[in-house]
Amino acid sequence: MNMNRKFVAKSNFVLRRVLNTEENIDILKEFIEVILNVHIKEAKINPYLEKLKDNLPAEENFGIADLRIKTNENEERNIGIQIIDGKHVLIKMLLYYLQIHGKQLQYDEYRKIAKTNTINILDFIFNDDIDYHSRMVVREETMTNIINDYPEIHILQLPKFKMENYKNMTLKQAWISYLKGENIEEAIQKSKQIQKLDRLLEKYWREEVME
Repeated sequence: MNMNRKFVAKSNFVLRRVLNTEENIDILKEFIEVILNVHIKEAKINPYLEKLKDNLPAEENFGIADLRIKTNENEERNIGIQIIDGKHVLIKMLLYYLQIHGKQLQYDEYRKIAKTNTINILDFIFNDDIDYHSRMVVREETMTNIINDYPEIHILQLPKFKMENYKNMTLKQAWISYLKGENIEEAIQKSKQIQKLDRLLEKYWREEVME
């Protein structure tokens, strides 16, 4: 397994419980910034994930977080983050994108429809891309240019992430290292938000009562 053991069990459920609060939105904000290479001015958690949990089968995954962000350039985006297992991967990515993009219609009728990005975290090899971070854009075959509103799906394949010198890791590399469960102490030293997440996960598992 190529993932930090602190959240691999019940993967999406655990991180959803830990991170979906206004007090912890700083953790999500930093993660989104380093993965999407944006600077976020505002971030707000969309609440519908918690509402769904009592009305749909327990085995369904609703992702880790669904946010609305505004960048420093005043661009608004919807962001979804999820961990995916190894079955029907592409279908899950596309369905999750549709879920995040489509749910914005249920919010304030005056809220404009915004571009959606999803971040999919995999602890297995999905495709032949060399890089651990790839971007999939769905577009029409007749279009020669990719416009901004096309679906944009980011894929993080943790087994492909390799580092030799963890002492000089970037913030993005620190996040991937932490997700993968490698050189955790070095990753924690790189980011106060990773350090905070680590404390929250430790607290969660200390207090967790098995049903």
